[in-house]
Amino acid sequence: MPATSNALLTKLLRETSRSFYLTLRVLPRKVRPQIGLAYLLARTTDTIADTEIVPVEQRLAALQNLRERILGSSATALSFSELARQQGSPAERVLLEKVEESLAVLSGLAADDLKLVRQVLDTITSGQELDLRRFESGRAGTPLPAAELASDARRAGDCAPDQGKIIALQSDAELDDYTYRVAGCVGEFWTKICCAHLFPTARLDDTRLLADSVRFGKGLQLVNILRDLPADLRKRRCYLPEDRLFAVAGLRPADLLRPANEAKFRPFYERYLNLAEAHLAAGWAYTNALPWRCVRVRLACAWPILIGAKTLARLRVANALDPQRRVKVSRAEVRGLILRSVLCYPLPGVWQRLISLPADAGGQAVSCSKQS
Repeated sequence: MPATSNALLTKLLRETSRSFYLTLRVLPRKVRPQIGLAYLLARTTDTIADTEIVPVEQRLAALQNLRERILGSSATALSFSELARQQGSPAERVLLEKVEESLAVLSGLAADDLKLVRQVLDTITSGQELDLRRFESGRAGTPLPAAELASDARRAGDCAPDQGKIIALQSDAELDDYTYRVAGCVGEFWTKICCAHLFPTARLDDTRLLADSVRFGKGLQLVNILRDLPADLRKRRCYLPEDRLFAVAGLRPADLLRPANEAKFRPFYERYLNLAEAHLAAGWAYTNALPWRCVRVRLACAWPILIGAKTLARLRVANALDPQRRVKVSRAEVRGLILRSVLCYPLPGVWQRLISLPADAGGQAVSCSKQS
């Protein structure tokens, strides 16, 4: 691997995402560069989208320009120096400054890998653009009552959110579409890359494997949405569907700013905890459908499921609307989960019991049989 590529896919990846870097490091060398580069470019587009100090139209234009370069439909050199100056994180600033180097590594991929990386990044950026258009359109929306915001701030011990309308997704279909665009498609990409390079002749149910890989990605994203709900609300964003929220709980998104509404909100929230858990169960079925000999890939899949399952367990007992208590799995706990998974792997029965999740939607038992 050239020195530039190695620096990008090791040091910069480590600095921009320590948790994913653990997963990346365990992957076999045959797939590590493609998956690492796809993640690095996705983090670049995400950094652009999240630079709120920059006007939304400027961010959308930057995303479009980068998307065209990724897809090979433009050769215009990119400079994100202005966006880079707005970054509080040194790693994200470097991420934007080195975008041309990342694109140079992309152009050096084999044709089949290049096609897959382009496909997944095209889908991810479409989700980021949709996100920006959906939520930023509410910046000038109807203000929430000032008294309501002030009262909530006193109750929560938190700074009042900006006085603007909270924009929410409208339906479960919108939520499903969003989680596919930003995470479900990653499961597909991961599967296709691994099948092509690691077990091209393995006898697998490709249709089921791809379907479970999509649910795997959706589940991880849904865990993030449920965990980050209080913080997102204070950014005037609600990823939980407004129509269902009112129909089931009789609440509007603005009502979720008050932690006192948690009891009324809880049955509705539990529905999405259950959905996230079912998606992770599909991810566990996916993990165990992979050839047993592919230890590194199975471990790389198991770790986010273990962390996600622990996060969901804590969300079930925490106040889902309290902005002061963000549920988080500590680094020490993550290290413990990783160590336990490695020690349990040689014992199929013990490995199987690492994660206790409901049967997936298809009702099929998870298999941990050793496959060739």
